[in-house]
Amino acid sequence: MLSTRNPFPGMNPFLEQGWSDTHTLLVGYIRDALAQSGLPGGLRARAEEALSIDEGEGAKQAARGDVAVVDSWREGIAPVWTPEKESAPVAVADPVLVPRERPIERWVEITTVHGRLVTVIEVLSPSNKSGPGRDRYLKKRDFYGEGEVNVVEIDLLRGGEPTVAGRARTPGEESLYTICVLRAARAARLEVYHWGLRDRIPAFRVPLRAEDEDVALDLQPLVDRAYELGYYWQDNPQTARLHPRLSEEEAAFAEERLRAAGLLGVKGEG
Repeated sequence: MLSTRNPFPGMNPFLEQGWSDTHTLLVGYIRDALAQSGLPGGLRARAEEALSIDEGEGAKQAARGDVAVVDSWREGIAPVWTPEKESAPVAVADPVLVPRERPIERWVEITTVHGRLVTVIEVLSPSNKSGPGRDRYLKKRDFYGEGEVNVVEIDLLRGGEPTVAGRARTPGEESLYTICVLRAARAARLEVYHWGLRDRIPAFRVPLRAEDEDVALDLQPLVDRAYELGYYWQDNPQTARLHPRLSEEEAAFAEERLRAAGLLGVKGEG
């Protein structure tokens, strides 16, 4: 019988295939979970986002999309050139439709009601773990550290080059997911959590102001919720399509879990 619940005890590797949607869901769920946990007085959690603007030759800059300045036209749209009436009609070609990757970065901030930034929670995306995007992200993280802001990095992706404390995955090795907590008051050390495909995502402590107690954050029910409400159980999961590929042991474990949930061979509508 088909189950709509996450078939894995922890992170579901198939969520990586629709990461933009999963990432958006998790950022919102984390914000809600922090608010529901009862943050100390004077603090609040907010989901933030910024646009990544391509300036050519690989250069990019971030811009927060608070206000859009547009050209105003009497009819609401810009005028379009049209040929003279006596001109012969022009055959218009049909375009090739190509999916566009939206360069939007999202994260969670815990701030005081007066706007002072206390803690940043980053759920890493593929762009944070490769190429120029990784370099920009590391500079951003260093900027937070220099500003004495707590930083929480959550890496639920197996691909790319790690940004947090830990070791890179080697062929045949158990996949490692990572959470890394940098406390502004104890910047000389990091709190690192590692786990594999067979493990539940560990709940961990999120640091706040120096005078506050930590707040607990349990990611597992949030990942499970993203899987279920994102209707990812309607997909046709095939371990051969995962990138990076799972080891033989991991693939066997994944197929066993999928089979038990009745998900092998499932096809979504349309």
